[in-house]
Amino acid sequence: MAERKKFYLTKKGLDGFKKEYETLKDLRIAKTKGEVPKIWESEDLNPEYLSFQEDLNFLETRIAELENIFKSACLIKHPSKKELNVINLGATVRVKVGEEKDEFTIVGTLEAKPSLGKISNESPVGMAFLGHKVGDEIVVSSPIKTIYKINKIKYN
Repeated sequence: MAERKKFYLTKKGLDGFKKEYETLKDLRIAKTKGEVPKIWESEDLNPEYLSFQEDLNFLETRIAELENIFKSACLIKHPSKKELNVINLGATVRVKVGEEKDEFTIVGTLEAKPSLGKISNESPVGMAFLGHKVGDEIVVSSPIKTIYKINKIKYN
């Protein structure tokens, strides 16, 4: 049997998915408690029924996805004192790229939002950062060659 993919999540990310899950379950109950449109309208399928069915299918699919995430979720833990100086999941890393300074937080794929500085541990930059320390220079060639100098590592 193939090993199930782990989804690394922060506590905040996991709580967000749990909240979404509860909301969707409530929505599903509300939707199915109400009056279900008739399947047929004269000799044609009722467009209201088709829309209802499409919405219900979307809800069911997303609920199943979230249940799969919960089964495979692995909470990102704060590292021990001796590991605080090494980049791992959950680290916020300050870097210098040329003359520019930037900051990234390494998160799992489900929480990644590069526009907000949250990069996935599976992205080329995220993977390259893992295991490095302050002072290290990391070269990433995706899609262009970029050199990152690590200035600071912190964990929240």
